[in-house]
Formats: sequence, C-alpha cells, structure tokens
Amino acid sequence: MSGQIMVNEDVIERYAGAAAVECFGVVGMASVSVKDGIVKLLKKENIKLGVSVELNGNKIRIELHVIVAYGTSIMAVAENLIHNVKYKVEEYTGMEVDKVIVRVEGVKVVDE
Repeated sequence: MSGQIMVNEDVIERYAGAAAVECFGVVGMASVSVKDGIVKLLKKENIKLGVSVELNGNKIRIELHVIVAYGTSIMAVAENLIHNVKYKVEEYTGMEVDKVIVRVEGVKVVDE
C-alpha cells in the first residue's frame, strides 16, 4: 500500500510547545510584539504562538521563544529544552529535527 502523509506545521508547533513547557526551568512560552518590543507570557491554549516551525522536505527546524525561571542556569535549561523537544518531536512525527533554536525572551520569579 502506498500513500502520502502530510503533517501541518500547526500540529508540530503545538506539540513542540507542549514538550517545551514540560522542561525544568521553563516558565512558559513567550509572544513578542515586534511593534512594541513587549514580551508576553502565553496561556496554555496559545502556546503555539511561541513556536515557529519550518519544514524542509523531511527535516524540521524549530524556533522556541521561552521565559525561564529566575535562578536557573539559562544554558542548562536551553540544552535540556533542545534535547527534549528534538527527541519528542522526532518520536511523534517520525521526521528528523534538523535544528532547534531557543530564544530566551525573559526571566520570571516563580512563586513557590
């Protein structure tokens, strides 16, 4: 049997965003207003707005805009984020994640 499977970028954006917010040190996804330069923490239902995905053949490029918790190592959070999102998206889609770009848009003090 032969056929073709097409995955919409929107589906991958939602999945990558959900995988990202599960990572330690990530407070949430961020939306950046280019006009105002204002960073906004996104609610769960709008999580995909902090993710952009490019499909190039069978390869995926993901860009994440995140807000990290104050007091965490940005480098450690970013490395963990890249590893987890890459692994989960590859498992989910069966496609190769070519690149994950992490843009830290802000830091937030998290109440314990």
